[in-house]
Amino acid sequence: MSDLPRIEIEYCTQCRWLMRAAWMAQELLTTFETEIGGVTLVPGTGGIFEVRSAATLIWSRKAEGRFPDIKELKQRVRDQVAPEKPLGHSDR
Repeated sequence: MSDLPRIEIEYCTQCRWLMRAAWMAQELLTTFETEIGGVTLVPGTGGIFEVRSAATLIWSRKAEGRFPDIKELKQRVRDQVAPEKPLGHSDR
């Protein structure tokens, strides 16, 4: 098992947010292919959509009042797992 940080996306199954969570996981795996050890999708209920790295909450739909733009999510994940990594067009 890798020592690289792992990202967890907890999504609401009642709201049918699996496809959104899977797409975001794919985007993170593509962007951070050498910086993260994987992305885990965690089924939840009650309208939850949260992204975490270890115990650190990166995004909460409830707290933010919306879903993240993929650009925002990549920036926040980068700040947690690879602060030195340039994101190219996502940094603008």
